[in-house]
Amino acid sequence: MTTSKYYFNGKFGIERETLRVDSRGRLAQTAHPFGSDEHITRDFSENQIELVTPVCNSIDEAIEALAELDEKAKNILAENDERIWLYSNPPHFDSEDEIPIADFTGDHSSKRAYREVLEKKYGKKLMLFSGIHFNFSFAEEFLHEINTENEDLHSFKDSLYLRLYKQLISHSWLLVLLTAASPYYDESLDKTGKKGIIKSEFSSMRNSVRGYWNKFIPILDHSGLKAFTDSIKNYIKEGTLYSASELYMPIRLKPKGINSLDDLAENGVDHIELRMFDLNPSAPLGIDRRDLEFAHLLMLFLISIPDFDLTTELQEKAVREHKNAALLEPDEQLLERGCSIIDSMETFFSDNENALEILAFQKEKLIGNSCLNRINLNCYI
Repeated sequence: MTTSKYYFNGKFGIERETLRVDSRGRLAQTAHPFGSDEHITRDFSENQIELVTPVCNSIDEAIEALAELDEKAKNILAENDERIWLYSNPPHFDSEDEIPIADFTGDHSSKRAYREVLEKKYGKKLMLFSGIHFNFSFAEEFLHEINTENEDLHSFKDSLYLRLYKQLISHSWLLVLLTAASPYYDESLDKTGKKGIIKSEFSSMRNSVRGYWNKFIPILDHSGLKAFTDSIKNYIKEGTLYSASELYMPIRLKPKGINSLDDLAENGVDHIELRMFDLNPSAPLGIDRRDLEFAHLLMLFLISIPDFDLTTELQEKAVREHKNAALLEPDEQLLERGCSIIDSMETFFSDNENALEILAFQKEKLIGNSCLNRINLNCYI
């Protein structure tokens, strides 16, 4: 492990999707009550809130910012006798008419047009799944320190994030194993109008074969950032994807400011986004700080591993393993590999007591071969 004093530093941000429900626990049918607040916006539907923290200097600071936004949102919702639905799977709904597309207008009308495309392509039900997105960037001082060959910093940074992207795509299954928390769902997800709680075959529906995936496995070029963005653009040009936002992969590379492929290619990577976290209903804010701490440690660990060629076969394998990890009974080999990776991380962070506590907490979820153990430890009831 590096001895840099900037090693654990960075920039952190949280985006939390949840649904608004009325006093009966049904999807709220009122208009988005938060105006144009950039930190309390909408996702797919008018009744789906997304809390977006500012860029923070630590995970604790990001959690505090999320808590402030959560409190603000709850207070406003209380005025309409509404509340937040803190589960990844939606409540009962009688028909898709209860899922109004987010009513973006004016300069933002293109957002509504995009959502109308998603409705036709995937249906409204899929879009109700909610979760946590975790954003991270390395400290600039740290990047300068590890750029020992004095490469152009812009190119060095892009290369590092692309390398990390490949590693995270290949290890996203581990984060699913550790944070899956949505094995129960209402039958209206299967058939409109049906009602009743069902225990599914998945520990996380939104990460499973029933969740957010394109109708094909996108195969991307990771040889460089421009090649990477061009390979996404090719899918858009041929009409397979409507836009880059429709690329439903668990990891995204993001530019600073406007999120577009052109900005990413021209201005480079600003941060990386991890999109697989379920809402944890036992955590007051929907996320356990220790899960984000582990994700941070995993990223630091993965950049210490040599680069590799993420071939077509490995990209397809990564998607299969991600979906496998979302099963209530995942492949035993994944559980064993998860323990092995944490063992290696314990060696890597052996001189850091806080890191070892985080790793022990996560490893306990995988000990034994019971997926039920894992769900209980995530406290999903």
